[in-house]
Amino acid sequence: MMEERRLGKLGHRSTVAIFGACALAEVSQDQADETIELVLKYDINHFDVARSYGEAEVRLKPWMPKIRSQIFLSTKTGVRDSDGARRELEESLNRMGVDHVDLIQIHAVTSFEELDRVTAPGGALEALIRAKEEGLAAAVGITGHGHLAPSVHREALRRYPFDTVLTPLNFVLYANPAYRQAYDLLVEEVKRQDVGLMVIKAVARGTWNEGESRPYFTWYRPFDEATQIRRAVSYVLSHPEITGFATACDVHLLPKVLEAAANPLAWSARESETLLAEADQYQSPFGPFAPVG
Repeated sequence: MMEERRLGKLGHRSTVAIFGACALAEVSQDQADETIELVLKYDINHFDVARSYGEAEVRLKPWMPKIRSQIFLSTKTGVRDSDGARRELEESLNRMGVDHVDLIQIHAVTSFEELDRVTAPGGALEALIRAKEEGLAAAVGITGHGHLAPSVHREALRRYPFDTVLTPLNFVLYANPAYRQAYDLLVEEVKRQDVGLMVIKAVARGTWNEGESRPYFTWYRPFDEATQIRRAVSYVLSHPEITGFATACDVHLLPKVLEAAANPLAWSARESETLLAEADQYQSPFGPFAPVG
């Protein structure tokens, strides 16, 4: 049975594998149905989607009458102003055929400049707070990509008590001293405020080469061999501060990722040290780290 962990002050016991419904962005309804059936077979109880994920919300809609009461449902808005964010949330609700979500997140806040925009008067945060007050969303979170994400998210928590944070973590990122320091500082603040911490890019191994054929829907190069995936997932799950990780955005990778999450390796500090020592064989999914000094 899939492990569950407490989603911070929200109290929800989320499965450690969070279904990244971005995998449904460009598939048929039949393929989406097969994928959702697989996810439910593993007892996944936390679904994460976004208005910007192609047809993913539409693909979820036929399932909502059957599973809505059984899952924690989150979506995201990438719009930075209040009016636009409100419209996008309403579109998401309509596309999924639901009257509320459990979590609405400000999506892909990757810089302090973007954080300034969404938290300023008239910014997206205003709309999401109002949506929470009106019952359209039970909680408000923030997500982000890039090497600055942990620092940006820590500052976001200083400005507003977000219920959740979704930030990048894998062994390649954590092996970088600057990223590790920023991530660890975010963890301190997350613990202080009892924020639900989720992570992305658990199985990322690098970037695609220009012009390279891409066999997967992921915008980064993923690990795709079962043993590699299991090690990468087990490493992320060895971090007790996280509730779980969002699965990769590809229906073909999903079975291996779910199996790894359901059966993680026994893990110790020695296993972490061994894996971190291999990090220089791979790349950050966000490209080269900024030079030090």
